[in-house]
Amino acid sequence: MRTLIILAHPDIKNSTVNRRWKRELEKYPEEFIIHELYKEYPDWNIKVEKEQQLLESSDHIIIQFPLYWYSYPPLLKKWMDDVFSYGWAYGKKGNKLVGKKFGLAMSIGDKEENYAPSGSVGFSVDEIIIPFKATTAHIGAIALSYFSVFRASFQISSEEVEQSAKDYIRYILSTKSE
Repeated sequence: MRTLIILAHPDIKNSTVNRRWKRELEKYPEEFIIHELYKEYPDWNIKVEKEQQLLESSDHIIIQFPLYWYSYPPLLKKWMDDVFSYGWAYGKKGNKLVGKKFGLAMSIGDKEENYAPSGSVGFSVDEIIIPFKATTAHIGAIALSYFSVFRASFQISSEEVEQSAKDYIRYILSTKSE
């Protein structure tokens, strides 16, 4: 079964890291389904049933996005709010995502050392993604390890971007067995 990639970048054309990751994913159409939220929903009118069917047909889901102000881009947040609905994802009879594997792939603009207790952010990436972990636990899904690249907004070399694309594919394939 192919892995579903939920790609949520509001400006993919001007992205360095996420655009390169997308191009790498496109080399493996037998492995990955790339679902671009900002391309699919430029008007932000999410087709909930369509999205739910897509998720129901997938067991391995990676959510790819740039970390924005220590959170998800706004359309991705809306997508989760709308799609992970009561009675479908959680609550009485809400069991459609139970046991499904969810991972995150994030480009992070800042330096890695800033995501330490003594860094300027003061929180680790693990702490920042606690809402994602809580969501996956609440819906009965499995939160996989995450993949990230730091310095995506500045100081990242083209060699590092190229390497991150290869590493991203390895991450996805390795998490299928987690």
